[in-house]
Amino acid sequence: MSPRPHPCVTTGYAADVVGRVLDDALAHGSRIYAIGGVQGSGKSTLAAQVAALARTRGLAVATLSVDDFYLGRRERQRLARTTHPLLATRGPPGTHEVALACEVLDALRAGRPTRLPRFDKLADTRLPPSRWPHVRAVELVLFEGWFLKTPPQAGPALIEPINALERDEDGDGRWRHHCNEALGRDYPALWARLDRLLWLQAPGFEVVPAWRWQQEQSLQAAQPQRRAMTRPQLERFVQLFERVSRHSLECLPTLAERTLHLDAQRRPLALAPPCLSP
Repeated sequence: MSPRPHPCVTTGYAADVVGRVLDDALAHGSRIYAIGGVQGSGKSTLAAQVAALARTRGLAVATLSVDDFYLGRRERQRLARTTHPLLATRGPPGTHEVALACEVLDALRAGRPTRLPRFDKLADTRLPPSRWPHVRAVELVLFEGWFLKTPPQAGPALIEPINALERDEDGDGRWRHHCNEALGRDYPALWARLDRLLWLQAPGFEVVPAWRWQQEQSLQAAQPQRRAMTRPQLERFVQLFERVSRHSLECLPTLAERTLHLDAQRRPLALAPPCLSP
């Protein structure tokens, strides 16, 4: 019989799941432990909970997101003019400063005092270095993101548009080819720095719009000054991530060191190989 599902991720992961994630990181000597999953899957929530538990055990911990390394608005506007208008929107492969991410992770691995980049999503640009938090030597880095360790797609898979946005705004495929080429060219250096990956496996991409809408509403409640997306704007926004997300859902359960399957309410399901072992 399968174990009873854990509480909904919107209220946090159950303590036993959090404990097993931390134990998985420590048992394998991970200095940089990655948590991946599609939008709204609870990556940030889980990373924060694991970090909090690690600190209760006396460990020095740093948390980072691939979002912290977005290119600034000015650089993305340049890409929008020179390559494709869709590159003005942060998030897809090709809109991150990968070299900076590698530099920061290398410093953390070496135990050097390090400033952690932070991206201001309200201002749509990275905070100046003077406002980055400063950490001394840490024993564990939790790095979360939506497409960690996802490989590029084979060329033929890029031919047909996957949704209305690609059909109407990327008819010649320049944007999706640019993102795919960046995924194969730039990101492997970053993926190589991630010692171990826990992948949060959604039941399918069809749950992402609802999950992301719940996240949008929670963010707006927590930050009333934030300019929220309308539901139609959000439906368009998630289409920017659909191609790589679907590809991740197909390939990462076999590429990640551990996979935790979630149901449509974001509750962890029965845990069995290759999932996180109980």
